[in-house]
Amino acid sequence: MVTSTAATGGEAQKQAAGASPPVIDLDGLGVRFGRHQVLDDMRGAFSGRAIGLLGPNGAGKTTLLNTLLGFYRPTTGTARLFGMDITAQGRELRRRVGYMPERDAFIAGISGVRFVRLMAELSGLPSEAALERAHEVFFYVGLGEARYRNVETYSLGMKQLLKLAQAIAHGPSLLFLDEPTNGLDPPARLRMLRLIREIRDSGNARIVVSSHLLRDVEECCEEVLVLNRGKIATYCNLAEERRANRRFLELDLGAEREGAGSAFRGAIEGLGCEVAVVNRRRIKAVLPPGVGVRHIYAAAIEQDVTIRRLDYKRTSLEDIFLKAMEGDDGRL
Repeated sequence: MVTSTAATGGEAQKQAAGASPPVIDLDGLGVRFGRHQVLDDMRGAFSGRAIGLLGPNGAGKTTLLNTLLGFYRPTTGTARLFGMDITAQGRELRRRVGYMPERDAFIAGISGVRFVRLMAELSGLPSEAALERAHEVFFYVGLGEARYRNVETYSLGMKQLLKLAQAIAHGPSLLFLDEPTNGLDPPARLRMLRLIREIRDSGNARIVVSSHLLRDVEECCEEVLVLNRGKIATYCNLAEERRANRRFLELDLGAEREGAGSAFRGAIEGLGCEVAVVNRRRIKAVLPPGVGVRHIYAAAIEQDVTIRRLDYKRTSLEDIFLKAMEGDDGRL
């Protein structure tokens, strides 16, 4: 079971005592289309302000969003949003959820503000309040001057902002964004990411961002689920990773006398390093606080080991993602 730190330990006890439930709670969720198992036994509880879904094409990201939104019925298990079952309480949940789809789904021949007003009404707002909110969100996303133009005249970047506007018009508690920067040029991408961070930091809505772009997720999200073949391959709390500031080394060792490599590994483990052996001459290590590269070289000299190559870096979402795709658990 994959569980975020927000739903473990003392927090789990608080939830049992009546504290707020997780934003997303997956309870053995599975979805099958014919003979094809698209989602398979997904489990975990997640409560971050912004949760990222990462994975290659076909990993199950969009299917998971569509299932949480009630478009697909689970084949096995269930899921809950804010403690409400997605099947039994779907109508109530749809009032609390905003959705920005990956593909365009506009109505031709109507203005942008009329389109957003209609979407807000479908989400439960009265007509007059929906119109007021439509105008507000158009100015918020920066399309105020274009709100009376027909939607088919909008550029790609404007259409992405329009999809965001209709998703937030009714004031949702949870916002699903499916590939929000899809097709955007660099300035438009930065603008979209800034808006997402503003919504996240406002505290008015929790956000789930589905993307195949690691950089977008890393810039916006605090928790990340990496999906692969319909399963949760790994979970990462980016906020904790940044606070931990872990430092990684990859070492290639030269020819060595018998037993020197083992002695060297024992020496750096004695410094407090986490060590993993890739092969006879390659090792990976995580440096603890207070231990630097100079200490590694000193240990090599002491054990008569030659370091032919040393790569030094801090952990990144790319490392975690690639390890998950290899079937690793994301740890050394």
